[in-house]
Amino acid sequence: MASALRLSSTFRNALYAIFAILFLTGAVWLVADGLKDSANGELWQQVAATLLMTHGGSAMVTLMMLGALVPIHMRYGWRARKNLFTGIVMATVGIVLIVTAFGLYYFGAEGARAIAGDVHTWLGVASPVLLVAHIRWGRRTAP
Repeated sequence: MASALRLSSTFRNALYAIFAILFLTGAVWLVADGLKDSANGELWQQVAATLLMTHGGSAMVTLMMLGALVPIHMRYGWRARKNLFTGIVMATVGIVLIVTAFGLYYFGAEGARAIAGDVHTWLGVASPVLLVAHIRWGRRTAP
């Protein structure tokens, strides 16, 4: 069962790559969005739009990959009782990021959209730290 906890190097590297794309497009979008009222605002508006499309497309791929984690990683971790705390944190953060992303597109009330945006931003910025903690803790507790 322990070997099923460890992801294949191909899948693991693909996850790391898609998470990096998500983080980078989200982080750079924050900068571009903040600069769209500057002297070069039109350029930053275009950059922000491209980054947002890339971020959204990457999120779709990520959803598929997260779905694959359930039977090939999370189920075994749960049954083996390995790395449960950080695994539950990662799963919860993923769910909240998905719900807040949905809210950014579909919540009608501006107040709800603003809250969804803030939560999505803060969790997105924190995600690399949480992922590294999950990986390190899992490797420390591996047999």
